Parts: sequence; C-alpha cells; structure tokens
Amino acid sequence: MNNRQLFLQHLAQTTDFPLMIEVEKAEGIYLYGPKGEKYIDLISGIGVSNVGHRHPKVLEAIQGQLDKYLHLMVYGEYVQSPQSLLAKALCDTLPEKLDNVYLVNSGSEAIEGALKLAKRYTGKPNLISCVNAYHGSSHGSLSVGGNEIFKQAYRPLLPGVSHINYGEISDLESIDSNTAAVLVETIQGEAGIRVATKEYFQALRTRCDETGTLLILDEVQCGFGRTGKFWAFEHFGIIPDIVVCAKGMGGGMPIGAFVANKEVMGVFKNNPILGHITTFGGHPVSSAASLATIQILQEEKLIESVEEKANLIKTLLVHPKIKSIRNKGLLMAVEFDSFDTLKPIIDRAIELGVITDWFLFCDDAMRIAPPLTITSDEIHEACTIILQAIEEVCESQI
Repeated sequence: MNNRQLFLQHLAQTTDFPLMIEVEKAEGIYLYGPKGEKYIDLISGIGVSNVGHRHPKVLEAIQGQLDKYLHLMVYGEYVQSPQSLLAKALCDTLPEKLDNVYLVNSGSEAIEGALKLAKRYTGKPNLISCVNAYHGSSHGSLSVGGNEIFKQAYRPLLPGVSHINYGEISDLESIDSNTAAVLVETIQGEAGIRVATKEYFQALRTRCDETGTLLILDEVQCGFGRTGKFWAFEHFGIIPDIVVCAKGMGGGMPIGAFVANKEVMGVFKNNPILGHITTFGGHPVSSAASLATIQILQEEKLIESVEEKANLIKTLLVHPKIKSIRNKGLLMAVEFDSFDTLKPIIDRAIELGVITDWFLFCDDAMRIAPPLTITSDEIHEACTIILQAIEEVCESQI
C-alpha cells in the first residue's frame, strides 16, 4: 500500500473529503510533494508556522536540545532550562502583571487550564464566551465554543456557560458577580476575522473589573506577531487577567501556554495540591523551539513588517468577485459572495500551487495567514496565482 492508501486506511479521518496533499518536505513558505509539486502555504498550517517551515534557528534549537535530554518528569517538578528560559522570555513580551506561565501541549489544553484557574481563583460558577467563538475541541473548550453545530452532538457539556455577541457593548451587562471569567478571542478567527473596537475592549475590561470577573483573552491564532503586535490585545490598550497562546508559539512544534499573575496562578498549589497537571506540557524540545521562535520574531523584526505585507496583499487582491478583505495584520479574510463561489477557487488555487482555506463559521471567505517571513516577491507570486484561479473558475462557469 502507498502512503495515500495507508492514510485513508489507518489514520482516523475528520471529514469525508481530506485535502490529500502529500508532503515530502517543507521549507520557508513552501511545501513540496513527492513528485516535485510545490505549494505556497498561505495559511501557515492554520496559524502555526509564523516563522516559516523549518526555520534554521528553530532547527538549531531543536537539535541542541535533542543532544541534552527529552522528557524527564511531569510538568512543574524538575528545573529544566528550556522551560524556565521560555517562561522568562514570554513574560518579557507581556505587561508586568502577567508574570507566571503554565506550559501545556496545545491551545485546547491552554483554554482548559485557564478556565479551571478562573473558577478556582474566583470561586464563581459561571463562564461567558462569544457567539461564533472557537476555543478548541476538548470537552471544556468545546463547551465555551460559540457555534452550536459543532457542540450539539456532544451535549451535555459544561453547565453555567452563556454567550454574548462579540463587539456588542450592550451585551456586557450579562457579566455579573457570579461570572468567574469572560473568555474572548482578541480577534475572532473562525468567525472570519472579526475585529471589535477599542471602545468595546475598554468597556469589557471595565465591566470585568466591576464584577470581579477574570478576563481571559484567547490569542491562539492572533498572538505571536500575526497582527503586527506581539500580542493582539496591544492594539486595544487593555491588559487581560489571563492570556492564552499556542499555534505560532512553537515554530512548528506542539506547545501552548496560559499566563497570569503569580498570585492567581498560585491557587493551583493547594486545596488540592497539583490543581492542574500535565505530563508532557512544556516538553523541553518544544520549549527550546518556542524560545527560538520568540528570538526570531524579535531579531529579524518580522512583526514590524506585518502591516506593510498585509497592505501589499490588499493592494494586489483586487477582483470583481472579491467583495472585501477583513484583516488585522496578516490574519486575513477575503470575502466572496458564497461558498459555492469560493470553494472552486480554493481548489483551483491548490492545483496551481497556492494553499488557502475557508473558516469554520464563515464559509464565504478565504483564509490568508502566511508565514510572517513571506517576502514581497512571494506575495506577488501568490496573489497572481489566486487571481488566475478566480479568472479560470469564472470562465469555466460561463
């Protein structure tokens, strides 16, 4: 059996129509197939490869750690320099009050930990999140997700969860003295890149302060430089009580984290002890890769060029079929009139060598979130191919 047959026979499938792109190698913004196929990865493995695929400094950090040790002990018991150095580097990117890091394996796990922390610290029962929010697929993270289609088959879920509309200031009155936490994607991702106003975030922060509610910001997709700031909340002049990150954090390795104040995080130590446990969280190899990723973003000044690159994409992607482009930095949604229009364009673009996608809760918009390392020439190449795909699909439908 070949690799494609083995994939279909023995790997659990998540849809009846996987992309089935076979990849032999990846480098920079490119994926390569076994027969010489070459694809521009315009979605960074869904927001993961912020510093590109196999960045040399990430590979160097991984190799250096491989030569020392791999897993040693469950998280939080041994002093492991990759974890400690990463935690310090993360805190250095954040406001002073966010000074304590809990390392996990993924975004879903980070959300789970943040929710537990909020309930434990406040002693309150209820959680609020937003309509059309996506926070992960584990039981707790699914409970606070905001799209019923993805939730209905798995009920009953966590009790005490309600939803408000992202960006609607009037909805903030739902936050009350029984609310342990409000969980918000700083930029709504799977809803199709929705960006609330600074006024909304200021009002959200104020309401949480008034009610003794912790504000959790989910920056799994929008953190680590993707919006033109290291953290997307920097655009809005607020500081969360807990920030959650993953995806672009690891340079291609699996890792996630939730970050809070040391006092808040301290409740996990007692009543009960080991209030949150992970075996592989903060794996030393992933931690080394993540530290290298932070250093790359800073040393290569990738974040400073995000806005310029996003503006170039918006300038080049002009076509009668494109209704609008929503974005915050290089987190972009190119809107068409329907999924029926968009899907053939995505399929044809892949055939021509550019990988894009749509969004879970917004199927009329094309997802564009390239590695932040993408160059102007590569942007021109990718946009030319997308426009060609649009033209060819339009012609075939006449």
